[in-house]
Amino acid sequence: MAGPVDRLRGALLALSTLAFGAFGSAALAQSAEPTPPGAKTQQTFDSDMADTVQDPRIAAAQKSGKGVWKWVVPPVKMNGVFDDNDPIGLVAGKLIPADCSINWINPDTHKLYCFTSATSLVYFLDAPQNYLAQAEKSWQVLKGKPST
Repeated sequence: MAGPVDRLRGALLALSTLAFGAFGSAALAQSAEPTPPGAKTQQTFDSDMADTVQDPRIAAAQKSGKGVWKWVVPPVKMNGVFDDNDPIGLVAGKLIPADCSINWINPDTHKLYCFTSATSLVYFLDAPQNYLAQAEKSWQVLKGKPST
């Protein structure tokens, strides 16, 4: 059976191994030459990411220079509740305008709510009624109206 001294000795050995491993790898990283921008690493990455599907729609989209950053921005103005501001931003006390490309329709009231990111929407969907109540209170304060 190992005594307290043996356990302490084992713990110190483990700590020293970790410490020397961390310092050794840091020293190795500092001694390496930095990779200049546009070096072979980037060229390899670009070729790895090349399209393998020969679809004329993909080629046309790439030639147009228009990228897709998230969802498609609606072609017409959508009118969301809170003047298209993100409800999660309102809960935090901030007016964060959204373009309504990421949205949610309340199944009870059929009102449209706009979000600035999918993360905001997913967070909101954990407890939508709670967040809507908090957002409504904050909206009234930010707009200078008395809370009902």
